[in-house]
Amino acid sequence: MDPSQLAPARRETPTMSTVTPAIRDLARRLIALEAARDTSPGAYPSAAVRVCHRLRAPLVRLAGVAGFRSLMSRALAIAKTEVPSLAVAQVCADGRLEGLEGLQPDEGVESGAGDTIVARLLDLLVTFIGEPLTLRLVRDVWPDETVTGADAGSGEQP
Repeated sequence: MDPSQLAPARRETPTMSTVTPAIRDLARRLIALEAARDTSPGAYPSAAVRVCHRLRAPLVRLAGVAGFRSLMSRALAIAKTEVPSLAVAQVCADGRLEGLEGLQPDEGVESGAGDTIVARLLDLLVTFIGEPLTLRLVRDVWPDETVTGADAGSGEQP
């Protein structure tokens, strides 16, 4: 018998979960909402960055600055594996995303990188606090918008 046959088979294990279509759709809708808003001077130029920034306040209340920074850092690390152009992005000590300003539209935030970051952040939230609480948090941040497309099967009312 060949000794290589005795070696245990290497299993490929995914390092990250697949974001559900509902969460990815919610991320796109939140980005679209922010893109449609008037941006005041000094506002973040990217709608995806504005979504993350708007989620920051309630998440800091929930988990603290360090908790939010860890969550945002993990979301960005996963997103970087999916969108290599995000290699220039980083999370600051206060949890803000930086480095996305220099990306060209065809390689950056408006072409899927932003969707990926926001979807990963929402996916991590669902993992840690559950879908109903995540959706409630989103509703608190965007109270005038309906997020019913993402709550199919969650038991939550809009």
